[in-house]
Amino acid sequence: MSARPNTEAAAQQAENTAPHRAGFACFVGRPNAGKSTLTNALVGQKVAITSNRPQTTRHTVRGIVHRDDAQLILVDTPGLHKPRTLLGERLNDVVRTTWAEVDVIGFCLPADQKLGPGDKYIVKELAGIKKTPKIAIITKTDLVESKALAEQLLAVSALADELGFEWAEIIPVSAVKEEQGAGRSPSGKGGGGRGAGQVGLLADLIAPLLPESPPLYPEGDLTDEPEMVMVAELIREAALEGVRDELPHSIAVVVEEMLPREDRPADKPLLDIHANVYIERPSQKGIIIGPKGQRLKDVGTKSRKHIEALLGTPVFLDLHVKVAKDWQRDPKQLRKLGF
Repeated sequence: MSARPNTEAAAQQAENTAPHRAGFACFVGRPNAGKSTLTNALVGQKVAITSNRPQTTRHTVRGIVHRDDAQLILVDTPGLHKPRTLLGERLNDVVRTTWAEVDVIGFCLPADQKLGPGDKYIVKELAGIKKTPKIAIITKTDLVESKALAEQLLAVSALADELGFEWAEIIPVSAVKEEQGAGRSPSGKGGGGRGAGQVGLLADLIAPLLPESPPLYPEGDLTDEPEMVMVAELIREAALEGVRDELPHSIAVVVEEMLPREDRPADKPLLDIHANVYIERPSQKGIIIGPKGQRLKDVGTKSRKHIEALLGTPVFLDLHVKVAKDWQRDPKQLRKLGF
């Protein structure tokens, strides 16, 4: 009589011999659809800045998710939008270039907002990309009841049917719920499950769609963004938080210098960071600095905590506010500020 196969052991062996996959995925959607928050939740650390104001993301930040079976490199793009400035046109070009180069595209649609013209415009463009798998991700599900979520799932499915293509997957997620404890399973694969944010499950769905490949980045790397760019973004996030009701997105940050403080003992290092916060008009300077400099001081305090967590060393942060007149419309200024 033949021995009964050990199905659990066979499954484990199949998993161990499955090819490793690695590749690039990007999240697209109209501005403020939750793309940066989703990137941070998947990586498990802040690598993309977040704000409740649209057009926060200006650089394509790569967040790297390490798993036993796959490595996901997440490209966080600006939101595709109708441009009003030269900066807006350049951001849209970045989005379209990114779409052409990734292995998987995730379309983000907030659960609490009706499918609008902006969403339809993006999905119509995605329909023209024939070979790349596309996943529909309903974000911010913690903000709605189950009935509204079901309606959104049906709406995004119907839109694909209307445009003649099929989503590889449709998944609802909540990065907020994930942060509150519904994270990954001990195996290193996604957790998910009923009541969870399902961010881990999203990683499970993306992984099989990536090409077979060894890891593209060393274990432990969370992003390939230069440290100076990351530091500038963290400062800009803090600056936006302080003036979100008073200033449009006319803030840019450039880190001029990052140097270890000389004559410090090895066990007490200090990194000196000198950065300039640029605004477009002299009248905005007082808003950023605040009464008796308090607002700028708050920006420095908030951003320094995140910078120290990112770099793993104590930081002295020196901030200055400068005017770069109408920089969003000036090609020379855009180049100077890194766009």
